Amino acid sequence: MGYQFVVLSFEKKGRYQKEKKEVEKITSGADIKWIPLWFTSKPPVLSKIYDRWKLKRRVSKICKEQKIDIVHCRSYVAAEAGVEVKKKYGTKFLFDMRGFWADEKVDNGQWDQKKYLFRRIYNYYKTKEKEFLLMADGVITLTLSAKNYLLSKPEYKDLSIAVIPCCADLDHFDFHRISPEQIQTLRKELKIPDTAKVITYLGSAGGWYMTREMFFFFKMLSNKHPEYMMLVLSKDDPEIIKTEAAEAGIPIEKIIVTYATRNRLPQFLALSTYGIFFIRNTFSKMASSPTKHGEFLGMGIPVICNEIGDTGSIVNDTKTGILVDDFSERSFQNAICRMTDLEKARKEEVRNCAEKIFDLKVGVQKYLEMYNSIMA
Repeated sequence: MGYQFVVLSFEKKGRYQKEKKEVEKITSGADIKWIPLWFTSKPPVLSKIYDRWKLKRRVSKICKEQKIDIVHCRSYVAAEAGVEVKKKYGTKFLFDMRGFWADEKVDNGQWDQKKYLFRRIYNYYKTKEKEFLLMADGVITLTLSAKNYLLSKPEYKDLSIAVIPCCADLDHFDFHRISPEQIQTLRKELKIPDTAKVITYLGSAGGWYMTREMFFFFKMLSNKHPEYMMLVLSKDDPEIIKTEAAEAGIPIEKIIVTYATRNRLPQFLALSTYGIFFIRNTFSKMASSPTKHGEFLGMGIPVICNEIGDTGSIVNDTKTGILVDDFSERSFQNAICRMTDLEKARKEEVRNCAEKIFDLKVGVQKYLEMYNSIMA
């Protein structure tokens, strides 16, 4: 599209050594200059101050030595450096805020507001958030809910905001590419009976993701429709996940916990009749866009989920899933009663919705429009 990139990222050394060649293959193939820096973790807090200093110094050096038109800053810490070089060199500044990062840190318990230090850090970044938004030549949010919230504030009513959800590579997550033979082979490998239906959860267990509530839902589903099995695709410890499932009353033979590499993930998802995800709905999650949503829909799989960010409006508008109003037995029962009808949804129709909302190509076009708008 005519843009050249310098990517400055912070990396953990172990993961860098493991994945360096793969990243270099991507960046060099696209003529992207990649500059990795190292995260430091000790001592706490001071190490993060040191990382911020390294970031700002390197960004300033890049902008001094090269003709940089736009500094595209992903989230808040990067945005501090972006604001500085805008003030110093007049570089255009794109605040890719994603979501309400400081509020996420509070909502997930990382920044305990009962502790003075974390109150100071939170207040510092909320003040910075306002500066980032008002200094930005363009703003990216993940959801329309977050955009509407910001534009409702008088001080932000003139912001240029684009909504770009977490996209999925729909050339990769495409059910057309998975043959019936591949599905049958994988069923045998995982010991899933031919008559069984599968409901799948993809991602981390615990934290934001309400694993216990999902297991209680599956327990109720299994009681009414015993043909269902649950597939959990996660990097987390399978024994911990199985223990939590057992505590919810799920027999061990009804749940499969495993991990699939990205390359094989579409094949595993293709086993699914439904995808499921429940996410804790806090203020910060207004701006959340679960990547798994686009991946499920790209595979033609309807979802069962709660309202988080834009998921509620997407599910209701496209008829590609079932929303639970809350996590009560009554709400779960109501959702289960509606599942049979949605099973008849054509995979092609579900995928078409993904192509309109979550396709990586659509995301690229929206970024291009924002870049061109800023440069104009």
